[in-house]
Amino acid sequence: MPKMTFIKADGERVEVEAPNGLSVLEIAHENGDKLFLEGACEGSLACSTCHVIVEPEWYELLVDATEDEEDMLDLAFGLTQTSRLGCQIIMRPELDGLVVRLPAATRNMM
Repeated sequence: MPKMTFIKADGERVEVEAPNGLSVLEIAHENGDKLFLEGACEGSLACSTCHVIVEPEWYELLVDATEDEEDMLDLAFGLTQTSRLGCQIIMRPELDGLVVRLPAATRNMM
């Protein structure tokens, strides 16, 4: 089973199973007892509460962000060069081992 790692705001690393075809947001929700990633719009690309910061070595392997995703990212707290929305990162074999950081806060505009 593919894996990925979430790095929480306090630095704790949480490795979880990451089935291909699921989004990072869905994976986080499946592991809600270990970590929290809000996703207020439930992945409909209408908020930025599933903002994650992709570790640089993984960022180039992602499918490019759409214009809609980039518009929503503009609302994210703590935006970085490798910020993405977790609902838009879909696991596939090349992403086995993916590492993302959870920001210290989110901004819910809904």
